[in-house]
Amino acid sequence: MQVRDANQGDGYDSTENDDAPGMSSVELMEVLRTHIKLITLAPLAAGAIALGATYLIAPTFTASTTFLPPQQAQSGAASALASLGALGGLAGGVAGISSPGERYVALMQSVTLSDRIVDHFKLMDVYEAKFRVDARKALAANVRIVLGKKDGLMTIEVDDEAPQRAADIANRYVDELRRLTGTLAVTEAQQRRAFFEKHLQQSRDRLTQAQQALEASGFSPGALKAEPRAAADAYARLKAETTGAEMRLGLLRSSLADGAPEVRQQLSMVQALREQLVRAESATNTSGGPDYVGRYREFKYQETLFDVYARQFELARSDESREGALIQVVDAATPPERKSKPKRAMIAVIVAIGTGMILLIAIFFRASLLGNRRIF
Repeated sequence: MQVRDANQGDGYDSTENDDAPGMSSVELMEVLRTHIKLITLAPLAAGAIALGATYLIAPTFTASTTFLPPQQAQSGAASALASLGALGGLAGGVAGISSPGERYVALMQSVTLSDRIVDHFKLMDVYEAKFRVDARKALAANVRIVLGKKDGLMTIEVDDEAPQRAADIANRYVDELRRLTGTLAVTEAQQRRAFFEKHLQQSRDRLTQAQQALEASGFSPGALKAEPRAAADAYARLKAETTGAEMRLGLLRSSLADGAPEVRQQLSMVQALREQLVRAESATNTSGGPDYVGRYREFKYQETLFDVYARQFELARSDESREGALIQVVDAATPPERKSKPKRAMIAVIVAIGTGMILLIAIFFRASLLGNRRIF
């Protein structure tokens, strides 16, 4: 009992200290009243200092331009491509475009276009960049390209310390995009036109060679008796279809595995066409004039192929001229009249509120330590 009384008279109980009651609302108000001047004046002073510091920051102006990128019209050659079989499928596969809007965004973010902007406005000096790659990064940080998901409009926003330069850079992006799309096959019709233009030139050269070889062979009586015209015409069409199927197979193999159903199906078609081609060759090879027949057959094949490429090239050019790759500017960029950054009032308010909250936490924490009480 004496030991218990001694412990009770000691004046220290760790359990009671750990469970000390929190500060009452009256005590909290008393703490606030005591430090009211500090809580009021310090945030105001911090906000005023922050406001003054913002005037040391160079103002930034934002200029924006909005334009409508080239719209891809429905191809007028769709029915003609369908009638070509393998060749039509090949051209359609090469020219397929999933998201043209994102492609234009990627073009404007390309190194080629960015370097043209950097060189035109001498941005290496403006951004004080030692290397071109640093100037490109600084330009990318100050440019925002937004693609509208619903309306399809594209907006370019440019931040710069000079209002006029901000507007000029935004407008220059549109000009450089026009220039770049003029040299690249971007749209579906442009890609078809480039594809058939390349093969049309190759086919023209081969047709000329076949014609010269045919003229050099002469017309012998045995060749005339063979009457190769009908067989050669059919052979030429079959060989053209076989060539298109083989090109389509090569295109599929470049993007799909050999075990893919599309590849296996196309391979079966190629094998079947090759077998028909072998039988056609055997049927047209006669003893009356094998040299003339072979050259005539090659000439008709090249003539048929050239005709196919020529028709598709003209259709692609027609589609390209209709869609025109026209970039239509909706709102041209003009020098902004007001700065976009820094937002001085917002910065001052945030600093003042933050200072006030830090002061309150410090004051209540100090009061709780002195009173050996929890704040709450």
